[in-house]
Formats: sequence, structure tokens, C-alpha cells
Amino acid sequence: MERRQLFSQIAAEAASGEKAFPTHAEVALRVRRALDDPDCPLDTAAKLVQAEPVLAARVVAIANSPVYNRSGREINDVRQAVMRLGFATIRSLATALVVRQLAGGKNSTPQERALAGKLWAHTAQVAALAHVIARRVTHQDAEAAMFAGIVHEVGGFYLLSQAHRFPGLLDGEFTGWVDEGEAEVGRAVLTILGVPESVMKAVEDLWEGYLAMPPATLGDTLLLAEEISPIVSPLYELAGEADVKHEASLDVMLDEEALSEILAESQAEVKSLTGALQF
Repeated sequence: MERRQLFSQIAAEAASGEKAFPTHAEVALRVRRALDDPDCPLDTAAKLVQAEPVLAARVVAIANSPVYNRSGREINDVRQAVMRLGFATIRSLATALVVRQLAGGKNSTPQERALAGKLWAHTAQVAALAHVIARRVTHQDAEAAMFAGIVHEVGGFYLLSQAHRFPGLLDGEFTGWVDEGEAEVGRAVLTILGVPESVMKAVEDLWEGYLAMPPATLGDTLLLAEEISPIVSPLYELAGEADVKHEASLDVMLDEEALSEILAESQAEVKSLTGALQF
């Protein structure tokens, strides 16, 4: 079976729900779905987060990051962390845990685990950059931008979680992924995750690859973050398209200030957010 056909099969299985998420990912997914209710009590939210130790640790870590801890007052319990961050950020972190745990399971090979690690490093970097760019450049919802960054490679993680079923899938020329497979698989998994329509559109814009100048939308925010991320998707490297760039440049002036200068000022925030998103 050709790779394009395999991508279509994997996408169809994801869309049908035939392949379940790993156990820990299911727990985090339940947390995220519960927090979709804006009337969920704070104490209930805190208990839900505490039920997933990895998620709880990340919630406290990001609450103490410079982006969210402007006062410099460190906190050490989940309830205060949830209160400081708000449900939108907690949902993003829960989704991040789901995405990260899709790949790297007991059935995966050393190659697949290594690729999953590199893909997560890329994902965390893009999510952190999207958060900063939304606040400093495009004036979009920064939490929505970070969420879009977290889920933009979910198709790749799902592919890696299923690769053990298709020997040779990751060998040789990884053709078809960038052109069709990424969008086909990614769209199916994003639908199952129930991501908001605005985030789905932003990721669709990323797949289409057209970046408006000056960047203004959530899709532009994600595209720009992907463009300037120093860490490239390893799946693009497999496809031989690691050097493919969107129509953007660090020298483009935005509001009479170079984007490179804005990112230089934001370096600490990007580093902090990237570190906090490392599961």
C-alpha cells in the first residue's frame, strides 16, 4: 500500500474513533472536556487537575513562569495555580498532555520515540512563540494562539502512535505527508478532540501556507510562529522539506519595529513557556 493510502487509512481510523487514545491521554482529555464548562467550580477544576500528576506539575510550573507570575510571588499548590491561570490555559495544558502522550507508548520503536521527542520540542517552541506573537504583534487572544500551537502537530503525533502497525512507514522518502497526509490526519484528530472552530481554521491556514503581511489573524500568528521557530518538525525533515519556508522574514517591519527586536525582548518569555510545556 502506498504511503498516501496509509495516511488516508490512519485518518479514517482516527475520525471513526476506532483507535483509542492512550490511558493517560484519556485522563487528560476528560479533564479538558470537564473544563469546557465555564460554570465548573474552582475546587472541582483543581481536583480534576490533581488527578493527573504530570498535568498538575505543569500547571504549577507555568503559573510560576514570568508570563503569568508578574508579581514574582511563587505558589506551590494546584488550586492557586488554576485560579491564577484560568480555565482557558488549563484546557490548553491538558490538551498538550493529550498530544504529547499520543506517541511514545510501549509499542513504539526507539526511532518513533526519538521522533516524538523532537516533534514535541518543535511543538512547544511554536506554542510559546505563538503566545508571544499574539500579544506583541497580531493582538490576537494569546491563550488561543498557544492552544493552536499546541495542537498544530497533533496529526504527526497520532501518525507516530500508529506507525508500529505499518512497518517501513517512516523509512525512505516520506512522500505525501507535507502535501496531503498532514492535513488529512490532523483534521481527523482535531475533530475528535473537539477543538474550537477558530483554532481549526488557524491550523488549516498553516497547512495552506499563506501568510498575510502584516500578519493579523490567528492563522497568521501560527504561521509566523512556525516560520521563525528554530526547531523544525522532524517529519518535515523526513520528507526532505525542512528548509521550506512561508513568505515571511525577520526583517519585515511591523508597526515600525522589527519583528526580530520584538522577539529579542520576548526571549525570556519564550524560554519560560517552552520549558513549562515540556512534558
